[in-house]
Amino acid sequence: MRKTNSLVFLLLIQSFLMAQKVENKAYDLLLKGLLDHDSLFISVNEAAKMQEAVFVDSREKGEFEVSHIEDAVWVGYESVNLSALEKVDRSKPMVVYCSVGYRSERIALKIKEMGFNEVYNLYGGIFEWKNQGKAVVNAQMEETEKVHAYNRIWGVWLSKGEKVYK
Repeated sequence: MRKTNSLVFLLLIQSFLMAQKVENKAYDLLLKGLLDHDSLFISVNEAAKMQEAVFVDSREKGEFEVSHIEDAVWVGYESVNLSALEKVDRSKPMVVYCSVGYRSERIALKIKEMGFNEVYNLYGGIFEWKNQGKAVVNAQMEETEKVHAYNRIWGVWLSKGEKVYK
């Protein structure tokens, strides 16, 4: 019975955390339908406050090189390379992101299978990170306004910064 109560409590917390995490209500509605909600989500503001978090970029290399969250570890998606995480302390919280959260949700589950205890999917991805005014850096580690917008369909959800499509 205690295990059931704990599970119910965790599901209630997850539902509460999922309540509105992105500023754009239409974007939030899209994300709630797009994502499977198989991983724990974290909002941009919650993730930005985490002192010890390791950010993990699950986009393709070209997207990462345009810009990424500072100090993020790139693992990719189509040709995922999780070996980059082998030396990371498994007790540190991991925040996995992509453009909007779809790819990162799948990679977060793989990272969890590697034995990491605290793995989150950044709700709204790097688009929401930038939309909320958080900094990103380019391949030279210089702050930039550029964000790879994946394609013109998904790019509509990036409202701040300069959209890059190549």
